[in-house]
Amino acid sequence: MADAPLFKSFFMAGFECATHRRRDGRRLDLLAATGHDRLVEGDYLAMAGLGLRTVRDGFRWHLIERAPGAYDWSSVVPMIRAARRAEVQVIWDLCHFGWPDDLDVWSPAFADRFARFAAAAARLVRSESDAVPIFCPVNEMSFVAWAGGEVGAINPGTRGRGAELKAQLVRASIAAIAAIREVEPKARFLHAEPAIHITSYSRSAAVRRAAEIHRLSQFEALDMIAGRVSPDLGGREDNVDIVGVNYYPRNQWLHRGSTLPLGHHGYRPFAEILQETFGRYGRPIVIAETGAERSARASWFHYVCGEVRAALRGGVPVEGICLYPVLDYPGWDDGRLCETGLFTMPDGRDERSLHADFAEELERQQLRFGQRPSGLG
Repeated sequence: MADAPLFKSFFMAGFECATHRRRDGRRLDLLAATGHDRLVEGDYLAMAGLGLRTVRDGFRWHLIERAPGAYDWSSVVPMIRAARRAEVQVIWDLCHFGWPDDLDVWSPAFADRFARFAAAAARLVRSESDAVPIFCPVNEMSFVAWAGGEVGAINPGTRGRGAELKAQLVRASIAAIAAIREVEPKARFLHAEPAIHITSYSRSAAVRRAAEIHRLSQFEALDMIAGRVSPDLGGREDNVDIVGVNYYPRNQWLHRGSTLPLGHHGYRPFAEILQETFGRYGRPIVIAETGAERSARASWFHYVCGEVRAALRGGVPVEGICLYPVLDYPGWDDGRLCETGLFTMPDGRDERSLHADFAEELERQQLRFGQRPSGLG
């Protein structure tokens, strides 16, 4: 018999669940900012109605563990139960950029405490559902290492410590995987990392080599998770389960230069990036995040789907594409409305509207991939 599919639907919905602190110290909570925490059941039903029966969502660690080892699950239990009623499968992010205020990310206690939190989260999910759980332990370790450890844009707000922060996040992720497996051996794990391409047209071999080293750094976190790099962190190959690829229009650029736009002669086809990633890890792949703003939404999604079909023809086992974020949201830095979603922010009656052009493109792609857009089959 063929293996059962990993996911309830090939096309997925991702709810922005970032909870980090900005450079100015303000904590963000995107589940609250988009109204998803209040409207979760309606949101899940709306996604299921469009055939998006698998979603990415998140535990807000800072709300759950306000004191060491004391867990308040009131922010997440309604979400778990709403998913069950809507018959939606959830991939749960456990650390999406933020952590409790009393916890020092640089301390040895960080990984230990995250592992205990992850185990407790797994026990909660198991108590609420018999389904095989899927967790993303630490979302985008590479991005946090750069944004929080290298350039000080988000927590912990340091500079020049990116490599150190990446190792610490990897250490925490490895500890969480082990702790969850003790609770639920059947659990699956998604590692969502940015997929990038960097090139240079310099005549200098040293500059071109520097560009290539930077490009290859996109694999460093997963190589650590697998124990191929920095084995002292405790990595092992079976930690790399489902490889999540996060890909946006700004993910290719010239070394120390500008973004490469789609259509530029130096732009690398996304299918080639997927082929390289699969060749490196040999694991199922998910486009864990992809999206664009406003009028570019449908066309970008069309491009990504075409590249995924090309990758599938080349033997890459892409298991799904996640529309991310699936809701419009207020921008991290300035609160501006970011129109990236399939649905709008809620209006004064707590109702959302569907972006028709994006929904039409989704339906076209569902048909091309052989998925019924109604979500009924």
